[in-house]
Amino acid sequence: VQLVESGGGLVQAGGSLRLSCVASGTTFSIIEMGWYRQAPGKQRPLVARISSGGGRTNYADSVKGRFTISRDNAKNTMYLQMNSLKPEDTAVYYCNAVPPRGDAWGQGTLVTVSS
Repeated sequence: VQLVESGGGLVQAGGSLRLSCVASGTTFSIIEMGWYRQAPGKQRPLVARISSGGGRTNYADSVKGRFTISRDNAKNTMYLQMNSLKPEDTAVYYCNAVPPRGDAWGQGTLVTVSS
């Protein structure tokens, strides 16, 4: 399984970014997927998850109402639309299955939100 994240960058507080995750080497369409994030010195919690068909989503309280997870199974791609970004959203964002596969972690994509 290979997961490649992209779309991170530097943005001012209140701004938006859209992250992408492209999967290969697996049957993407049957896997529940999620976005995780890791701030310096912190753990890597799940912040958003989406069912295999895309019909069910769930968010951590910290991002609820601001982030939207989606997927396009025809493109083996998952997205995270992040709006109203806050400095505390600064982290490296990773995609993985739910629960995560230890051998599938990619490089992640860095999101930095300036105040």
